[in-house]
Amino acid sequence: MEQTSSGFKQEDTQPKDWAQQLHHATRATREDWLGRGISYLCIGVIILVVASMLWFITSKGIATFTQNHVNIGQFLTGTNWAPDQGKNGALPMILGSFAVTFAAAIVATPFAVGTAIFMTEISPKRGRKVLQPVIELLVGIPSVVYGFIGLAVVVPFMRHLVGGSGFGIISATFVLFVMVLPTITTMTVDSLRAVPRFYKEASLALGATRWQTVSRVILRAATPGILTAIIFGMARAFGEALAVQMVIGNAAVMPKNLISPASTLTSQLTTGIGDTIDGTLPNNALWSLALILLLMSLFFNALVRVIAKRGQLSHER
Repeated sequence: MEQTSSGFKQEDTQPKDWAQQLHHATRATREDWLGRGISYLCIGVIILVVASMLWFITSKGIATFTQNHVNIGQFLTGTNWAPDQGKNGALPMILGSFAVTFAAAIVATPFAVGTAIFMTEISPKRGRKVLQPVIELLVGIPSVVYGFIGLAVVVPFMRHLVGGSGFGIISATFVLFVMVLPTITTMTVDSLRAVPRFYKEASLALGATRWQTVSRVILRAATPGILTAIIFGMARAFGEALAVQMVIGNAAVMPKNLISPASTLTSQLTTGIGDTIDGTLPNNALWSLALILLLMSLFFNALVRVIAKRGQLSHER
């Protein structure tokens, strides 16, 4: 090192340059800040949109009780639905929604679990090659196509089989059964594949048969995931509108049986929302039905989280 004035200047300035370089943001740091900022912005927009939707539907839904002074108990338990005449009983639609939802889940669950067992335990290769594309195809079919098929096939079949018009809860159940089957099947397959392999190996090593291992070990270990799949399917069925509207009959009366025309919350919304004026009692009553749908969706999501958490705790034990 030269003992010159320039050399002394170099020794004095080097620490300052290093300090400046340490405090100076590099290109990678700036990219990290940019990516983090974009992520926070997207999350903020999503939270804002969800909060706005919740506030909008809630404010519209409670207007029936705050502005039109309709008793909430009479709204939920009343059996007459004619908002333009001051009759605001939503019980027929609530019962219709629950009826088609539970019926579709009851019919679809055995088929979904059986298909999932075939795809994971009996014939994984054939199931992956043959059944997986079929299930993906069913997921991609628009609901209006399901409605047309139900209108052209299911309704005439039920009319010929049990009489009447063919429209009703049972026709909607068959349509929803096909629609929720891919959802329950796919999630059940994932649950069965998530079961630790040593569960199966230990069961077979202890002398259990293949079916005993599937029914008493694998299915039992995958029960939380299967229940989650069923609830997701029920949430899909509860919120389905167009296909159900085309086959259920859209009669806002108390359902007497499975083959009489009925109505659901979604079908009543789709058929009536275009015939009302914003701010009137009929329009506010429909928004109250939408609020019930929203609350039920939140309930289904909360139920899924509770079951998933209990399943995680049981695996940890």
